[in-house]
Amino acid sequence: MIVLIPAYEPGAALLDLLRDLAAAAPGTPVVLVDDGSGPAYDAVFAEASILGATVLGHVRNRGKGAALRTGVTHAMHAFPGRAVVTADADGQHTARDILRVGDATVAAVGRGDPVMVLGCRDVDRPGNPLRSRVGNRAARAAFRASAAWPLSDTQTGLRGIPAVMLPWLLQQRGDRFEYEQNVLLRCRRDGWSTVEVPIETVYFAGNASSHFRPVVDTLRIGMPLLLFAASSLLSFALDAVLLLVLHAATGALVPSIVASRIVSASVNFALNRRVVFRREGRGPLVREAVRYAALAAALLATNIAWMSALTALGMGIVPAKVATETALFVLGYLIQRGVVFARNPQRPPLEPAVNASLMNGEGIPTRMEIVTTDPRRNP
Repeated sequence: MIVLIPAYEPGAALLDLLRDLAAAAPGTPVVLVDDGSGPAYDAVFAEASILGATVLGHVRNRGKGAALRTGVTHAMHAFPGRAVVTADADGQHTARDILRVGDATVAAVGRGDPVMVLGCRDVDRPGNPLRSRVGNRAARAAFRASAAWPLSDTQTGLRGIPAVMLPWLLQQRGDRFEYEQNVLLRCRRDGWSTVEVPIETVYFAGNASSHFRPVVDTLRIGMPLLLFAASSLLSFALDAVLLLVLHAATGALVPSIVASRIVSASVNFALNRRVVFRREGRGPLVREAVRYAALAAALLATNIAWMSALTALGMGIVPAKVATETALFVLGYLIQRGVVFARNPQRPPLEPAVNASLMNGEGIPTRMEIVTTDPRRNP
């Protein structure tokens, strides 16, 4: 395996980690990506190079996701076929845990079952900083709602990645913190398995070194659910306006419900397919449309039953509409995510993880992120 560490304005903890790795596993390649830390940190990276790390650098800060892609691209070219273990530069990952995750990754590949190994902390431990506990709980709830599987530590940067998975890793979106979340949100959807390995929980100065922003980044994790809510709200507004207009014009409740729902459902299908669940191409369009139509018919029947019952009990049409749509929102999201727009995961065959699209005719990376040519970084 190799160890990949993205670093932005690192402190002494990074150098301590490199020394511990060199002592625990001599000769293990370490790739360090300086994400535009600036001249003030040249001494840190020069010392890291002396300690044996290969130091790559961005001229300006581009974000953790961009730094990880730079390191992965280098790893695929310089160490083809090797697993990559990503770790953070702030000292929250110990050398022992990095090696445990790496051993688990290599062992899984040896068994013919390459998986992403996630080093997970006990984030609910009472002694952890309150900011971290609250943020992690909110992030876990948002992640489970969006990804449809539970993960105990959604912010872990300690991950073991088999070589066959690296080309897929380069295709994921995002340049900053959201990149790691996008990888987790999409890995099982795209056919990759994950396993958790418990690791030590290490915080310094109340976790002041963390770049995780509880509110903003939790919203990013839950973006699929937020987009679904926005799509549903827009469709609900269209449905409600059409229902009121048609009911006022005809006085017939059931036909008005049916007509307004057909129009709003068509808009909702298009938005959910392209924006929420990011389905592209024409291949599965018919199958998804049939599934969506079946779901819409079932929800329509439920809608009619609830609306008829609530209005018969004396509730106004607008309150009845709000109550009914609220009750059906979660059900609709779960069925669309798990059935209507579900993907057929197909993991690529096991082969050396060198992506030809990244290489020119001489085998040199052509899509490497901006890398410094300062000879002091690689003496």
